[in-house]
Amino acid sequence: MNVWAKVISRILIALMIWTPYQIATAAMIGTDQVVASSSQADRTTVLNFLSRSDVANKLQSLGLDPATASDRVAAMTDQEVQSLAGRINSMPAGAMSTGAAVLLIIVIAAAVWWFWQR
Repeated sequence: MNVWAKVISRILIALMIWTPYQIATAAMIGTDQVVASSSQADRTTVLNFLSRSDVANKLQSLGLDPATASDRVAAMTDQEVQSLAGRINSMPAGAMSTGAAVLLIIVIAAAVWWFWQR
């Protein structure tokens, strides 16, 4: 055998020995566990949304304390929380304000005009 083949073989053998093997386990879970975990995840989604600074500021401007809003979420039924979490998850991410959108359009139009005139 070639010397390089021996070296590479020894390195691969050493790496295979050092590689940690994890044993995968599978088990059946009950419907109640799935429902409980999904309702808790939905509640967490809504509470995380309420804890955002822009949402807290908007709630305060509407006259609602964020702590009171969190208490109201805790009092909601699972269906109500699921509906609200679905609406939160369907909202667009990274939306920009109308002022920023108008400014962006003006900048793009100016750039097009500038390149057109060159």
